[in-house]
Amino acid sequence: LILMHPIMPFVTEELWNATEGRGVKMGDAAHMLAHAQWPSYTAADLVDAEAEAEMNWVIAVIGNVRSARAQLNVPSGSIVPMLVTEMDEAAQGYWDRNAGLILNKARIESLTQADSLPKGCISIGAPGASFALPLADIIDVAAEKARQEKNLGKLAKELGGLRGRLKNPKFAASAPEEVVAEARENLGLREEEEAKIKEALARLQEIG
Repeated sequence: LILMHPIMPFVTEELWNATEGRGVKMGDAAHMLAHAQWPSYTAADLVDAEAEAEMNWVIAVIGNVRSARAQLNVPSGSIVPMLVTEMDEAAQGYWDRNAGLILNKARIESLTQADSLPKGCISIGAPGASFALPLADIIDVAAEKARQEKNLGKLAKELGGLRGRLKNPKFAASAPEEVVAEARENLGLREEEEAKIKEALARLQEIG
């Protein structure tokens, strides 16, 4: 009521008066809402640790599924099934309360319990749960492996050139500082790209 009073003064004042003596702390309000002290809160008062943990879990599941789909070139319009082999009590609660959101945002058709994973699945991790996407019938594994290996080969040449330049004492001594910094930044970006491709190839190997 105190927070709403500047916007709805008459209604909130009437409600304030109606609640007097029903457990509402009047403080120094002199029985008028207009004179009530403005409430103060600490950051801790505004944080719900359980809700935060739940939302972080939901974001992790959606993000991990999306990342796997992107890595393996799963068509963006494809809605794929997902399997679960284990889920603890907390994770089960998170899923039950947010299943619709996860299925929609991760483009998942359904979640099915499985005692063991069939061939052709990639694992999707999440705290307290083990998920998997069966992709063997959705992507061309051999073609995707060939594509990723080709990209890795091109990247290896770029990395070799960048590393060679940066290891050359003459380049570091004579090139402008911003050019050296740009070369180092490019090397870092290419190394990140290399790690992602290797991770994708490992996932493809997992499928078979």
